[in-house]
Amino acid sequence: MSTNTHSLQEVAIRQSPRRDDHSHRLPSSSSGRETPAGPRMFLGTPVAVFKAFGTAILVPLFLGLGMTLAYLGAFHQPTPHELPVAVVGTSAEVKVFAQTLSDGADGQLSVRTVSSDAVARRLITDREITAAYEPTATSASLLVSSAASETSANVAQKVFLPIAYESKLPFTVVDVVPSSANDSTGQGLFFLLVGLSVGSYATAAAVAAFASRLGIRWSLVTAAVLSGVVAAIALIIAGPVYHVVDGHVWGTWLAGWLYSLAIVLIGVGLHPVLRHWTTAALTMLFVMFNFTSSGGIFAVHLMPAFFAALNGFWNGAAWLDAAQTMQYFPGQAFGWDILRLGIWAAVGLGLTLLTHLLSRRRTRIANERVVMREEEQVVAA
Repeated sequence: MSTNTHSLQEVAIRQSPRRDDHSHRLPSSSSGRETPAGPRMFLGTPVAVFKAFGTAILVPLFLGLGMTLAYLGAFHQPTPHELPVAVVGTSAEVKVFAQTLSDGADGQLSVRTVSSDAVARRLITDREITAAYEPTATSASLLVSSAASETSANVAQKVFLPIAYESKLPFTVVDVVPSSANDSTGQGLFFLLVGLSVGSYATAAAVAAFASRLGIRWSLVTAAVLSGVVAAIALIIAGPVYHVVDGHVWGTWLAGWLYSLAIVLIGVGLHPVLRHWTTAALTMLFVMFNFTSSGGIFAVHLMPAFFAALNGFWNGAAWLDAAQTMQYFPGQAFGWDILRLGIWAAVGLGLTLLTHLLSRRRTRIANERVVMREEEQVVAA
């Protein structure tokens, strides 16, 4: 009996698993597969969470940096450069005074002489000069246009008021083309531009989010219709509500529609490429660069060189110039402004079609790869 017991114990010992054989193995699931390791942790939080947060926080940090650089860079120290002004008179003393003023301005003023008060008023109305100084034996007048630019008119006053004071001449400011009574600062159209821009790039984000489900045709139709709606809302508030826009409503709406359409189409076109960076890109294009170069706060002759260069072709400057012409300077041409707005809309349309074609191509290639893998699996089976 004892012999059998010892034999059974020896068999059990030989068949039992050795501790050394399994001490290095990972725990196994019931299916026999190895259990995957858990996520990497840092301070009790998965590292992937920190990575995702770091990617998401880049957008607001970029916006904070960009907005600060753009607004302070454009507005912190407006300095005139080649500000066009005139001195009224034909005498030798007037010509000497104009030359002396130009020499002492160090490039800040572009001084000319004009023959009469009527010529000076015409040049201001045509927005060829910012101000005209008209001294006489008993007084001095400064002709300006607050409708063209309130800040430029103020700068001109700071230039010529000390001159009149030194000459002991009473000084009078004559506003040749004033802004409307409901827009005393002359900046109402600029703030209308702000409303148009924000409404437009917010609409772009909404349309872009549904563009893949709407399809290219309905995306374009929706962009065109909603751009008109955004422009109409802005004009209703600026017109009947606050009376900033008193005339040429349809022309101003058409310019606003072209402006808004370009922003919406560019947003829809950028979204397949930039994804969550699309809003940041639109903010850079149509806030950081747009508002600072539009001329709504400071005219082009008071802007730093970079923003003054943007003013020549940016769409916000084009819309604002067209709107100012229609509201305050009727009869003047603004075809170049409308052409610029049309070019921006055409660029947005081209970008939307291009990224749509690229997205279709990527989808087709991905589908072909899936089919190939399925065929390979069937053959292998």
